[in-house]
Amino acid sequence: MALSKVNFNSLNLTPTASKTVVFNSNNNGIEAGDVGGSMVLISELTASSSATLSFTSGIDSTYKEYVFKFINIHPSSTDVNGESFKFNFSIDGGSNYNVAKTSTFFYVLNSEADSDYGPNYYNGGDLGNSTGDQIMTSELGGDNDQSVSGYLHLFNPSDTVGVKHFICQVNEARASDGSEANYLSGYINSTSAVNAVRFGMTRSGETIQSGVIKLYGVS
Repeated sequence: MALSKVNFNSLNLTPTASKTVVFNSNNNGIEAGDVGGSMVLISELTASSSATLSFTSGIDSTYKEYVFKFINIHPSSTDVNGESFKFNFSIDGGSNYNVAKTSTFFYVLNSEADSDYGPNYYNGGDLGNSTGDQIMTSELGGDNDQSVSGYLHLFNPSDTVGVKHFICQVNEARASDGSEANYLSGYINSTSAVNAVRFGMTRSGETIQSGVIKLYGVS
C-alpha cells in the first residue's frame, strides 16, 4: 500500500500542556487530542482536632479513578504504642460507613538507628469480607514531628456490576522512631455504587489533630 505524503504546514496542531497528537476518529488523519491521566482537584479537607474527615460529594461516575492524597496526617495522641489511620466506604452518601471489603497488607520499616525489618505480611491489617474499617498504618507516632502521608486509589466506584478495587501506599513516622512503608490493596465486596469515603483514627476518642486530605479525579 502506498503511503500518502503529509503536508505539515496544513496541520492545525497548536501545542499545549494538555494536548497531544492522536489519530482522528476515522483513523485516516491526525489531530490534537487530550492527554490522559491528568489529576483534577475536586475537594480538600483540613483537619483541626477532627474526629473524622468525610468526602460525601464528588465521588460519582465522572471519573473511573479517584485519588485521595494525605499530607502530614497527625494524630492527637502521643501513646507510645502508636495509632492507626483508617478509612471506610459508604454506598448511601455517608449515612453509614460499613461496606464489606477484602484486602491484603504488607509493610517494611527502618529505624532511626538504621535497623531494618521486613518486608512482611501484616495480618492485623487485612480484612476478609469485613465491614470494619481498613487501617493504613500500624504504629503511627503522635510526637509533634510524626505523621503519615500517602495515597489511596479508588477505581470505578460507580460500577454496579462487579467489585470496586482500591490500592493504598503510605509512609508513617512510627511511634518507635522509624520510617514504615505500608502497601495495601483490596476490593469492595458490593455491586452497589460507592459515593462517600470517611477517614479517622482507630482508638476511641482519638482525633486527627492536623493534616490535609485532597480528593482528585483522574481523567
